[in-house]
Amino acid sequence: MDGKVKKQRKHQQKHSGPKAEKKKLRKQGPSTEEDERRRNPKAFGVQSAVRMAKTFHRAQDIKTKKHHIPLVDRTPLEPPPVVIVVMGPPKVGKTTLIRCLIKNFTRQKLGDICGPVTIVSGKKRRLTFMECTNDINTMIDLAKVADLVLMLIDASFGFEMETFEFLNICQVHGFPRIMGVLTHLDAFKNNKTLRKTKKNLKHRFWTEVYQGAKLFYLSGMVYGEYQTQEVKNLGRFISVMKFRPLVWQTSHPYVLVDRMEDLTDPEKVRTEPKCDRTISLYGYLRGTYLKNKSHIHIAGVGDYQVSDVNFLPDPCSLPDAQKKRALNEKERLLYAPMAGVGGVVYDKDAVYVDLPASHVKQQQEEVRPTTELVQSLLDTHATLDAKMAASKVSLFSGSATLNSEDLVEQERLQEETVWDEQNGRSRRRVVFNDNQDQASSSSDEEEDEEQDEEEKEKDEEDDDINKFLRQTREGSGPPQKKQKVEQAPSELPAFADSEDELEKSEEDSEEEDSDDEEDSEEEDEEQGSEEEEGSEEEQGALRWKEDLQQKASEAFLRQQEAAPNLRKLVYGTVVEAAAAQDGEVDEELGGLFRVSRPQNNKRVQADAVDCSRFHPNATQDWDSQEVLDSIRDCFVTGKWEQSEDAATLLKEDEELYGDFEDLETGEVHKNQSVEEEEQVESNSEADDEEQPLVQTDEEEQRNKRLEKKRRLKERFDSEYDDGEATYLDDLKEEMQKQAELNRAEFEAMDDETRVQYEGFRPGMYVRLEIPSLPCEFVTNFDPHYPIILGGLSSSEGNVGYLQMRLKKHRWYDRILKTRDPLILSLGWRRFQTIPLYHIEDHNGRHRLLKYTPQHMHCGASIWGPVTPQGTGFIALQSVAGTKANFRIAATGVILDVDKSVTIVKKLKLLGYPYKIFKNTCFIKGMFNTVLEVAKFEGASIRTVSGVRGQIKKALSTPPGAFRATFEDRLLMSDIVFLRSWYPVTVPQLYNAITNLLLPVGQKDSWAGMRTLGQLKHDLGIRNKPNTDSLYKPVSRAPRRFNKLHIPKELQKALPFKSKPKQQQPKGKTPRDLQRPGVIREPHERKVMALLQALGTVHNYKTKKAQTMKHAKHKEFLQQKNQQEEAKSKRQRELRKKLYKAMGQSEKKSARSSLKGNTED
Repeated sequence: MDGKVKKQRKHQQKHSGPKAEKKKLRKQGPSTEEDERRRNPKAFGVQSAVRMAKTFHRAQDIKTKKHHIPLVDRTPLEPPPVVIVVMGPPKVGKTTLIRCLIKNFTRQKLGDICGPVTIVSGKKRRLTFMECTNDINTMIDLAKVADLVLMLIDASFGFEMETFEFLNICQVHGFPRIMGVLTHLDAFKNNKTLRKTKKNLKHRFWTEVYQGAKLFYLSGMVYGEYQTQEVKNLGRFISVMKFRPLVWQTSHPYVLVDRMEDLTDPEKVRTEPKCDRTISLYGYLRGTYLKNKSHIHIAGVGDYQVSDVNFLPDPCSLPDAQKKRALNEKERLLYAPMAGVGGVVYDKDAVYVDLPASHVKQQQEEVRPTTELVQSLLDTHATLDAKMAASKVSLFSGSATLNSEDLVEQERLQEETVWDEQNGRSRRRVVFNDNQDQASSSSDEEEDEEQDEEEKEKDEEDDDINKFLRQTREGSGPPQKKQKVEQAPSELPAFADSEDELEKSEEDSEEEDSDDEEDSEEEDEEQGSEEEEGSEEEQGALRWKEDLQQKASEAFLRQQEAAPNLRKLVYGTVVEAAAAQDGEVDEELGGLFRVSRPQNNKRVQADAVDCSRFHPNATQDWDSQEVLDSIRDCFVTGKWEQSEDAATLLKEDEELYGDFEDLETGEVHKNQSVEEEEQVESNSEADDEEQPLVQTDEEEQRNKRLEKKRRLKERFDSEYDDGEATYLDDLKEEMQKQAELNRAEFEAMDDETRVQYEGFRPGMYVRLEIPSLPCEFVTNFDPHYPIILGGLSSSEGNVGYLQMRLKKHRWYDRILKTRDPLILSLGWRRFQTIPLYHIEDHNGRHRLLKYTPQHMHCGASIWGPVTPQGTGFIALQSVAGTKANFRIAATGVILDVDKSVTIVKKLKLLGYPYKIFKNTCFIKGMFNTVLEVAKFEGASIRTVSGVRGQIKKALSTPPGAFRATFEDRLLMSDIVFLRSWYPVTVPQLYNAITNLLLPVGQKDSWAGMRTLGQLKHDLGIRNKPNTDSLYKPVSRAPRRFNKLHIPKELQKALPFKSKPKQQQPKGKTPRDLQRPGVIREPHERKVMALLQALGTVHNYKTKKAQTMKHAKHKEFLQQKNQQEEAKSKRQRELRKKLYKAMGQSEKKSARSSLKGNTED
């Protein structure tokens, strides 16, 4: 065993026997259920019918839960931007997160976040960010329109009350998608504490939202911003998130206003500052279709009727549908008019140019003439008619001014475009009326040439105007660094439909600094005109491409005179530095017009070549396949390496994410690219026969993908549908057919005609004109508070009685009292009303409650706006300021609309008997007239002692008295009461909350009707106590009972001890028998006093001696006890010694006996 390890014997598998047979059968495949049933039928028998029924019911319940009522898919082809509400307590990082997300998507920095901020985040999605303040009114309004809520939580502090309040608001008004974001994680220095805090917050968040809700972690800040990768991950989740339509939002049109203009006549405002205003509100229409002249509700203002609705061009439109992986810089749009971002906005009757404001934090180097012109237009304070007579116009800087009389003559002027070869530019000659005949006598060839030159001039003017508008838009954007050095364009995709695209883009390109990103943005903006003209050349839709060869040869002579731009010849691009090097400066006229020079415009031509090598007849035939193939690999979609080929990467993404199925409606959406590939392949089969093997491989791969998707769909259908068409499936199919029919019916119509039939569809950017608004809405306008226009149906504009089911919130610390004013958020409205709480008894009676129950539902009746059944609401007692406690008092749902439910309260009528005849009594004090008694004839009455009775008939006198019969004889001290039910009317109070009309800074301090307790507290009124309820000593008169009288016959039968004893009471002692009083002499009195004094002294000495005796006896007892204890102690010790000696002697004797036995 030393140094030797015993080897374990290996297990030898059996190749024969029952175990080996079982293993063989197991390897061959599991036995079917029929074989098992046949082999062991008792195991599959019904052991318990009850258990089998429970199992069957549970299986059916699970199957039924998988079904849900299909919702009508009202999502338009171009959906409106997704509303993202960033919510959280103060100082938690809401504004910083919005800035970082905007920078992540658009590569732009935004200073102050005011109002909605709309951005283009991808090819098919736009986002609208809205910051939610701590005001409960803002929280309620934004919870109704939010599609996604980013709930910021301060991890270093924990959950705050605003978070739970907003969650409860969302639960009532339709739960949008909610994502939690933990901030201030850099406050934790210990990783163990950080992990524990994350876990606790995550599980608490899951409890309130749902299990598995997404919770993001923002670990810290770098230079005042969150980390780029964390913000990018958050933006990726936002970009690919799907939203379930909410019932209230899909059934009502609504607009989140991002712009407001006052259309009131300035003269009327000047003369009457408090007049009602007419305003126009702008925003994206969401929900369902909106009709013109419809009623709307402005949250925080009231109900109004729209006077006019128009749709405008989309200021933040989606990019054109084309096959590409990311957006270029021109398509990363940012639209936030309330924050001063948006550039030029075209309205129905005006054009608005946003100037750089102070909140954008942009310092202008110099004031341009364009800014002076626009600023002068904005600073007008008088009407146009008042200034027409004295107005003067200067067309060019430094030219003479023209008054209104000269303008009459100028109306007859005409112009003629002439090319000046010396200056190298086109000049417009003024042609008067007397020269019209000479101009009309020119030849047709000269007219054609002039027409061509006019078209060129118009194109050049359009370019100048676009450049002016683009500069104005840039002036309102964030500051950017001007850098003249060109770099290779390498931009990161700001949006991707999937995570794989973002990962691939990150692998292909490294991250750049913010300065490099800004430089690339500016270069892209400078090259914007070139890209536009390049796209127009590829489309071939402009007239200047006609006779391109002839025009190029004519321009050759002009190009000989102009100095060539070497940078353009080498790099093919034009920058602003080229104009500075040539010493050419664009001249501006009047601060608005710019002189157009063809030698400058020719730099925009992308196909310019060296003039020394120019051959007019050697142009390329771009329709030739060989020429196209020669330059195909020069573009992004060309054949590069396999890992960097854009077409291959796009194809892989389409294979993964191309097709999808809407699980709610069952509609299968196929990828457009796959369909286009099928069409292209079908068309190219006849033409391209050189590559049959490549096409067959692609077809096989596509067939494999389709087969895989078909199998997955079959497995999904078999699991959820069980192969049977149910009612829900038929309903889904019917709704899908109807949606396709509607889409096909209006697809070919233009927007103007389509709006007249179906109204303004969701996704349109609309302008709503609303008259008669209070002037405070305009004067006290605050862009930080949202303006929400909610459309109302035909019945929702009325006011009536509403029946609700209500429950006090479990976190609210006080119960609610009937007739106390309560603030409700119901539908789009927030209003104050007076509810009556009641509960339904078993007999259908609605009994009034004074207070709400503690942990159960009760009914409530209010007077308020008519709202559809099933609409949820929340109740608050105050919306002014912030309180330390939970602010949501109750939640509930609408049960009935305008239904007359009789609420009754208990009323007890008291009466007193004044005559008693056995079981019949005469009662008074309960009624006042005979008529009242006649109404209650036959009613049941009771006494306080519990004797039941009935009202029979009224008596003539006294008025109101009646005769009643009872089960037993009453006493004169009994009190009779009648229990009746009195109907109660619901108070008609509807007070809309108008917090948007309050001054700036006081919009969270709206106060309506106060409760009775608040009024008494504010006015210092104390309740007068009820005298009957006060505690006071009870004085009762002694009650005298009659003498017990026992009949003589009964006395004879009683035993002796029970017989009443005949004892005569003692009378008064006669005077003669009374003892007379003794009158002592003075000497006798002295002797008596002395004896009393001696007796007192003797009694004192005796008492003192007894006290001393008791004390001595007590001491004696103590000494005796001590002696007894000492004696008992000695006796115990003696016993111990004795027992010890006895034990030792017994041991010795035992030993001696044992020795004697051994010797024997």
